[in-house]
Amino acid sequence: MDIEAFYEQNEARRESAEFEFGSEWTDSSDNEYELSWVEATGELYLMVEPEADVNEDMFGDFLVADEAINDLTVVVIGKVPSLAALEDQLLGWEDAMLEENSLAWLYERFPAK
Repeated sequence: MDIEAFYEQNEARRESAEFEFGSEWTDSSDNEYELSWVEATGELYLMVEPEADVNEDMFGDFLVADEAINDLTVVVIGKVPSLAALEDQLLGWEDAMLEENSLAWLYERFPAK
């Protein structure tokens, strides 16, 4: 689902504090993901962003095109009741995230039900 639909399904998500656990998670195709946790719902989700269009203007400045909201895809991968429990479950994430196909490491900790 796109990010806007994710928030529309449950307004508590929109109102809640969120904690990010890195934005350099990768899959086997080298797509990049951002990992976040929603405090109010306990949901841990991945958001994949499409490759941004980068252009150069006549002055040599780089301009990054805005991403369309419906291009930001969200997948909930688990529920964790507290930030402390999540931090325990993600111990070592900073190093794991930088490995090739780091989503495999993440999915070992949050297997599909």
